[in-house]
Amino acid sequence: MTGTVHTSALRGRAEIDLGALRGNVRALRSRLAPGAGLMAVVKSDAYGHGALPCARAALDAGAQWLGTATPHEALALRDAGIRAPILCWLWTPGDPWREGIEAGLDMSVSAMWALREVTEAAREAGRTARIQLKADTGLGRNGCQPADWPELVAAARAAEVAGTVRVTGLWSHFACADEPGHASTAAQLDVFHELVAYAEKAGIEPEVRHIANSPAALTLPESHFDLVRTGIALYGISPSSELGSSADFGLRPVMTLAASVALVKRVPEGHGVSYGHRYRTPAETTLGLIPLGYADGVPRHASGRGPVLVGGAVRRVAGRIAMDQFVVDLGTGPDADAVQEGAPAVLFGPGDRGEPTAADWAEAADTIAYEIVTRIGPRVPRVYVDGTGGQEEGVGADGRGAGR
Repeated sequence: MTGTVHTSALRGRAEIDLGALRGNVRALRSRLAPGAGLMAVVKSDAYGHGALPCARAALDAGAQWLGTATPHEALALRDAGIRAPILCWLWTPGDPWREGIEAGLDMSVSAMWALREVTEAAREAGRTARIQLKADTGLGRNGCQPADWPELVAAARAAEVAGTVRVTGLWSHFACADEPGHASTAAQLDVFHELVAYAEKAGIEPEVRHIANSPAALTLPESHFDLVRTGIALYGISPSSELGSSADFGLRPVMTLAASVALVKRVPEGHGVSYGHRYRTPAETTLGLIPLGYADGVPRHASGRGPVLVGGAVRRVAGRIAMDQFVVDLGTGPDADAVQEGAPAVLFGPGDRGEPTAADWAEAADTIAYEIVTRIGPRVPRVYVDGTGGQEEGVGADGRGAGR
């Protein structure tokens, strides 16, 4: 575990190393093309790490922008005193456009309905809305199709002339930048160049143009434009093993998930373990009970495979992961005999102290590391450390990390 934080009373905890996060920001900034800024994406509670502490640490380390998915995430940051530029991009009809305008948010617009709602809110507020036009250059998700781009650009420019909006950005998102050499990436970049040129010829003068996500930030400097959006890389996790490991890019995983062993007991050969008895002990052995389960975000799909460092060795989950707990077979011998109630069990961390990583759990659950860290639930307190002296940086009165 990092440092010497006082977490012995916690059944489980996610240590968030803000020193590592700041180091990741610096490492990412060193890779940016000249003139490009860094957006720290803190959506989904900063991928499960805690939005407010991570936002503050990222800005402290030199990030210029923050990014969220929903307006409610962005407004919560404003309510907490964050004054840096914030882009929020996932809007639905009836969302709080006026509140976003009054909070000075940059709001993404992908369609005419959104432009109509934001301009109406701007008129009601008596203020100019900051909007960014998103183009669908090939992802096929959010964003305006190239065929509809001229209409959206013309309407946005007319709203600018009327004073209801200011188009601060033009942007898009890659589909396959985490797959080296994928043909769609170059094709999307070409489309983005064309759509940006069209908007600028129509009179749009954006503050920022951006398409690069974490994998593009690490490997495609030609896509950096004015701003790069870093999500998973900010938290020290490589977007794809095909691109390289975290260490290859000078990144360090920020979250360590650990628990205190709740029970240790000896059982005979052939003893069934957990629901369905998918695991039976091959010999007389010692079992350790780990008080975390799928209600805490530990993926049930990793039953029988999830790795845990306990008693000086990496063990595998024995049987099914339940809602609140799972079991590991400690075996026999001195290592097993040394494990007592309250001993640390580390599910994942940076990996340089013998513990598994989020990528290891992703492999065990047949998913991606993004999901492993993001799914860790609110029942697991976040304990913030600085990565140097082990200083605790904000565990709430209820045991939950500050800013959650």
